[in-house]
Amino acid sequence: MSAPVQARVDPVRTARRIEDLLDRLSGDPEVSAVGDQLVRALMEFYGAGLARIVQLVGAATVSRTLVDDELVAHLLALHDLHPEELPARIARALAGQGVEVLGFDGGTLRIRAGGGGCGCGSTADATREAALAALAGLAPEVTAVDLAAEPPALLQIGTRPPGSGS
Repeated sequence: MSAPVQARVDPVRTARRIEDLLDRLSGDPEVSAVGDQLVRALMEFYGAGLARIVQLVGAATVSRTLVDDELVAHLLALHDLHPEELPARIARALAGQGVEVLGFDGGTLRIRAGGGGCGCGSTADATREAALAALAGLAPEVTAVDLAAEPPALLQIGTRPPGSGS
């Protein structure tokens, strides 16, 4: 008899839900402290179990097979067990986002949008938020995204074609 297929879990939505629940506990300092300790204890417990699984299956299996699964890749990154280095995880997370990575320093990732936007603040904010959401699970080291301003377009000046007037 095969095991039942588990419903797909969205790691980003789950992380937001956990943050929202912890925020709801913040009204009472004592309750907030207990909630924080509970989350830390569960993270430690599941992290140790995941580390043991990685040890048992071997790093080669993890890097070849498990990092292509979004949920597993997020868990590996969350527990500092992901076999890829940070630049590779950032590239993986931002693939298809239409942004160029310019650098990473002190938790802040500097990116440039690949064009197509109007250059207005709402587009920049949306690009920044989309990048942060994509990075949340695979690169938790990134705590802020700085969107570099696009350089102004250059006006091309040429000569008039012959016979077009003065």
